[in-house]
Amino acid sequence: MAMALMLLASACSRGDAPAHVAAQGDNTASAPARARPARASAQPTILFVGTSLTAGYGLADPDDAYPEVIARRIDSLGLNYRVVNAGVSGETSAGALRRMSWLMRGPVNVFVLETGANDGLRGLSVDSMRANIQAIFDSVRAAHPDAKLVLLGMKAPPNMGPSYTRAFDAAFPALARRNDATFVPFLLAGVAGVDSLNQGDGIHPNVRGAELVADNVWRVLRGVLQTRTALDPHRTHG
Repeated sequence: MAMALMLLASACSRGDAPAHVAAQGDNTASAPARARPARASAQPTILFVGTSLTAGYGLADPDDAYPEVIARRIDSLGLNYRVVNAGVSGETSAGALRRMSWLMRGPVNVFVLETGANDGLRGLSVDSMRANIQAIFDSVRAAHPDAKLVLLGMKAPPNMGPSYTRAFDAAFPALARRNDATFVPFLLAGVAGVDSLNQGDGIHPNVRGAELVADNVWRVLRGVLQTRTALDPHRTHG
């Protein structure tokens, strides 16, 4: 597991992303087309913001990325939600923050955030990462006060040392509590370090791995959607 986390962070920073993923994450202009702000829709919108893990790096079909797996589950249950995947490979929490004003132009009823792996790889300040994530949530609250927040937890690469790892790992549950966000403790639980669930690089989930990642998210996201407290589908938000 420790080696898998270290390799994961390394891979998330690479610039050799496939055509359906933006090349290097801290560039708003290069965001993939499917991450563009959604136009107003009668359907409430779930916006996924994240790194290569969300973008579906290395998958032959971008529809195999875990947000799209979740979208199909939503459709199969007849739930009235639209999924927008705003994943960008190589992005740090600072890069995600820089995209927020652009992303907030569209409707957002449920906001799902996956970030931090590239911060950990680069040994960036945990305090800065924490501040960036808080600022991301603040921007969502400012633009869409009724939106529900979901935070996907990540683990630090172990080569950064125990002090850094403890601070990094603790930042995510603390931010979830502070912002009343639904929390997934570790996005890659049950997938990281399992060869049969990852691509040839041993890092990014393959199709089956992405389905299990979707399971990790769906266990908590389904409750957010089905409580119907997230939004009234007949009411316009944002």
